[in-house]
Amino acid sequence: MYEIVMVKCWDMATLECCWTLPSLGGFAYSLAFSPVDTGCLAIGVGDGMIRIWNTLSIKNNYDVKNFWQGVKSKVTALCWHPTKEGCLAFGTDDGKVGLYDTYSSKPPQISSTYHKKTVYTLAWGPPVPPTALGGEGDRPSLTLYSCGGEGIVLQHNPWKLSGEAFDINKLIRDTNSITYKLPVHTEISWKADGKIMALGNEDGSIEIFRVPNLKLICTIQQHHKLVNTISWHHEHGSQPELSYLMASGSNNAVIYVHNLQTVIESNSESPVTITEPYRTLSGHTAKITSLAWSQHHDGRLVSASYDGTAQVWDTLQEEPLCNFRGHRGRLFCVVWSPLDPDCIYSGADDFCVYKWLTSMQEHSRPPQGKKSIELEKKRLSQPKPKPKKKKKPTSRVPIKQELCDRNEDEGVKESSGPVENGVSDQETEEEAREPELPCAVTSAVSKEPISCTPVSVGFEKSKVTINNKVTLLKKELPKEKSDSRYPYCISEALMKKRKARSILPLSTSLDHRSKEEIHQDCLVLATAKHSKEPNEDVSADLEERFHLGLFTDRATLYRMIEVEGKGHLENGHPELFHQLMLWKGDLKGVLRTAAERGELTDNLVAMAPVAGYHVWVWAVEAFAKQLCFQDQYVKAASHLLSIHKVYEAVELLKSNHFYREAIAVAKARLRPEDPILKDLYLSWGAVLEKDGHYALAAKCYLGATSAYDAAKVLSKKGDATSLRTAAELASIVGENELSASLALRCAQELLLARNWVGAQEALHLHESLKGQRLVFCLLELLSKHLEEKQLLEVKSSSSYNAWTAGGEGPFVERVTAVWKTAFSLDSPEQYQAAVRQLQSLLLHLCHDLTLAVLSQQVASWDTAVEELLRAVMRSYDSGNFTIMQEVHSAFLPEGCDHLRDKLGDHQSPTTPAFKSLEAFFIYGRLYEFWWSLSGPCPESSIWVRAAHRRMTSVEQSQQLNNVSPEETEPKASQPEPSRPPELDVRLTEEGEQILRACKELFSEEHASLQNSQRTVAEVQETLADMIRQHQKRQLCKPTADGPAKNEPEQEAEQSLSGSQHQCKEEKSEPVSLPELTKRLTEANERIAKFPESIKTWPFPDVLECCLILLHIKSQHPGCVTHEMQQQAQELLQKYSNTKVYKRHCQTFCT
Repeated sequence: MYEIVMVKCWDMATLECCWTLPSLGGFAYSLAFSPVDTGCLAIGVGDGMIRIWNTLSIKNNYDVKNFWQGVKSKVTALCWHPTKEGCLAFGTDDGKVGLYDTYSSKPPQISSTYHKKTVYTLAWGPPVPPTALGGEGDRPSLTLYSCGGEGIVLQHNPWKLSGEAFDINKLIRDTNSITYKLPVHTEISWKADGKIMALGNEDGSIEIFRVPNLKLICTIQQHHKLVNTISWHHEHGSQPELSYLMASGSNNAVIYVHNLQTVIESNSESPVTITEPYRTLSGHTAKITSLAWSQHHDGRLVSASYDGTAQVWDTLQEEPLCNFRGHRGRLFCVVWSPLDPDCIYSGADDFCVYKWLTSMQEHSRPPQGKKSIELEKKRLSQPKPKPKKKKKPTSRVPIKQELCDRNEDEGVKESSGPVENGVSDQETEEEAREPELPCAVTSAVSKEPISCTPVSVGFEKSKVTINNKVTLLKKELPKEKSDSRYPYCISEALMKKRKARSILPLSTSLDHRSKEEIHQDCLVLATAKHSKEPNEDVSADLEERFHLGLFTDRATLYRMIEVEGKGHLENGHPELFHQLMLWKGDLKGVLRTAAERGELTDNLVAMAPVAGYHVWVWAVEAFAKQLCFQDQYVKAASHLLSIHKVYEAVELLKSNHFYREAIAVAKARLRPEDPILKDLYLSWGAVLEKDGHYALAAKCYLGATSAYDAAKVLSKKGDATSLRTAAELASIVGENELSASLALRCAQELLLARNWVGAQEALHLHESLKGQRLVFCLLELLSKHLEEKQLLEVKSSSSYNAWTAGGEGPFVERVTAVWKTAFSLDSPEQYQAAVRQLQSLLLHLCHDLTLAVLSQQVASWDTAVEELLRAVMRSYDSGNFTIMQEVHSAFLPEGCDHLRDKLGDHQSPTTPAFKSLEAFFIYGRLYEFWWSLSGPCPESSIWVRAAHRRMTSVEQSQQLNNVSPEETEPKASQPEPSRPPELDVRLTEEGEQILRACKELFSEEHASLQNSQRTVAEVQETLADMIRQHQKRQLCKPTADGPAKNEPEQEAEQSLSGSQHQCKEEKSEPVSLPELTKRLTEANERIAKFPESIKTWPFPDVLECCLILLHIKSQHPGCVTHEMQQQAQELLQKYSNTKVYKRHCQTFCT
């Protein structure tokens, strides 16, 4: 919990508190009024707390709430949500962005993505991709944008602050096709309508973007230094065109106002560059830190500056209206009251927030003098000089260097101040007559405590201050002239006059007592020195008067040193205690005491060898531990090296991420083959790789003799240059396979940029890529050919090889000619070798199977099922049924039951994939079963037992009677092998099992989905055929009377084709285009209703499986049950409405 200091005013008559004045423990960095709860002012302070000031409170003028949980750092930016009540975004100087609900006591939500430096600005704006790509219910209406000191603007999703924030630079690059390095952003501001965003940059430029894709529409090249603040004019004024005004301030002292109405409304395709302002506001003498438009006026602006003043401007007339000079430091923020047109709030580095009125200011423009506020504050902090002397005190305090990230350290505020100038001589004289500030103060929110009149410059004398950083001195202060209001404010000149602290202060003070006490000391000392026998009274006197140890024996002296040492420790001066112990000769005790108190120094450790080698080693180790607690790890390692503890020093540096220093020590002090050196390289390389420093990580892996990892990490960036370097590195170290794959990736990247020359050079690195060189060569020739035919949009941007120029004759001959000349490819053996290089089906198949096996080893059965299914589908889609069956036999020899047991839960997301895999397994087994029965003489197998027997005449006659007329006709398309009558075929247990499993293939859902898909394909084919016929008719019209002559011929051709088509099925009736469109729409609607799990994973053709089963039934009636036959026929009748299956349905279902 942070300490909160307040000032209370009490009514002594009633003993009641009249008012409470809260204080600020740091700089006032940010001010923001709530747009919903009007009058609620948020203050971001450098003491790690947020103040919420209810400026409309009637009972308490200083109704302030403090929020500190989760902040833990200076609050540098604030922004209220435009519509959500109590939602306050804050940013800190350590890069943190969070959201506070000011109406609850819950800690804030913190974004998981931190800025690397101070958060400059926060702004609420509409979401841009990728956040904007979700549906209305999946994305917020407003997202939070933060600009950090590293120059990055992040978009935070307020609904998912735990997710990763999005860097809008990626969207800007993609939308505007930017290849150069984007400028460092320092400010972001959204126009009130949420359609335009302005980004201020470090180089002084301002970029204007249009949502939703952040298209760059304008660049303003006006400022020449870092842009600190941008502010858009409000939209509710009497002149709507003023809403296009944008004011900006930078490290220059000039404010520029631009009118962007023409640029925003023109919708130009290319961005516009603006170099002339609409209005220029000059007057400040230092950088501009904050701007705010008045909501109550048109074109009225207030600015805050490092010159220590706030200025109100009439921008349309370019005239200054009033200037506020109440602060004693640099101003950081300013905001106009949303209720009072005359009231403004400002905050600065004087620990104050001022409320002031524009109508009560004496000055109209900023001061133009060259006197520094720094020197003014130093002058006021000195004791007042005598009236006769005109010279001011000359003691100086080092000026604090101004930080580039706009953060100042409040801890050194006592001896530091603003660097900028801006106080005139006349003002200096006037302010010199005002009460002085103490050396260290925490100022309160400045407002008149008793009266309700708003505070202006004239009220500065009534400002309340609290001295909470002064340590009371035990001694009486020197009688120097100083302000009686602040008696503990001592100048540095007086501090320098003090003598060095005595090492024996207690003894010295006892020697300055009264004359009687000193005389008594002499008597006690004389008695002790001349007493021949020990006297208890004398011993008691010597123990009480320990300071007499200087004049007696050693034991008494040790007693005096002990008392003096305890006094030094109690007063916080251990170095004096150490000196006394050294005088005593107890160096070991000094070291032990200093180590216990964590007060070892370099001098003490340097003297440790005097006490012996072991004491020195122990002291160095203790000092190293102390330095580690103080985060001085490199110095601690150096001390460990002094006692030859090399491994401990290296481990200390490594554990605290000082890898560079650790490697330097290890290389210098250890053997080259020491394994710790390789471990250092690998550890550092892993850290660098994680942080994205791939080139340096590659050096580490090379240092660890892990060249393979070096090449891999170099290729991680993925650009062509990195890939080529990685390929060459892998080739140098002998990793040929890796080098070839990286060279191929490099060539593919260059291919995207149409850099054909670079692609061939990359492929030329390896002879094994000769086949790929042929592919790229043919693609290059084909691209050049199409470009010459004007069939490609890309023209002159391509970089072609020399062989593409010229060349006549057919395209294939040109290709082979280039292959012969450029690649020396002229023999059949060379062609065959290239063919072997390009055969990649088994390679891809093995990739899927490898993933499946690895997933099984780690018990990731969901992934194993999906990868097995991909391998099966890859071979199935390529038309290679044999490879598919070999995959089944090799990886599923016992079927899919063990996978079902591993998956367990039937509601698993992988269940549809498993069903698909099981269906293809049964599908393959069904074909094998059918083929085993289709031979002229079926033999015994795992599916059937074939036994020879003689058929009776009755059975033969029954068989002949059962044959239908259609079956007796020869069919060329479907030969049905006859089974010799002497064979008796019986199913084995495996055969019966596979037929029972065929029920899994009769899926109603999949049959319906496949039927709809076939309908879509058939309609598309019909439409394509209609288009071809239409084109043919158009080509057959050479003359005006052509159609009359050609129509009979076309009708004849159509009738001829129709008669040919009727050989095996009826001629289909002509279908109109609306009818086809209706069929296509209905089929697509049916497909859309199916679950995604059904559509995602492929399934064997259900009707094809039905036909196979019915063929088996026709050949061997006893093998298929009547129930399965009926189910297959029903599926055929229901879903065979396409041409492919109509004829087969008539065969088996009639």
